[in-house]
Amino acid sequence: MNERLKVLRKTLKLSQDAFGERIGMSGGGISLLEMGKRNITEQNVKSICREFNVDYIWLTTGEGEMFVDSDDDIMESIDRIMSGENEFHKNLFKTFARLGENELSALENIIDKFIEVRKRKD
Repeated sequence: MNERLKVLRKTLKLSQDAFGERIGMSGGGISLLEMGKRNITEQNVKSICREFNVDYIWLTTGEGEMFVDSDDDIMESIDRIMSGENEFHKNLFKTFARLGENELSALENIIDKFIEVRKRKD
């Protein structure tokens, strides 16, 4: 599991510090987990799966896909954000929900251009 943790972190393009911060650990703690010098607890697994939308079975056994991508999971994430206290996050979802088809198409084009520019840079 320690090797899958490292693969996941690199797939997400996060440093050990950034990854650890998202799940309430230090970068050094993540390093110890990845090297197998510290056991990954069930709480660690649940935090990782919840925060990064990782499939529990993949993380614990290596079987299946790395990420969970079901509408139920997405709806659960949206519900969590909308019931939270961060007004910016809530307003962001409200704004997207109010966009018309033309505005959504324009946004899609902007994102496509961004990805194109980013690929050229890399």
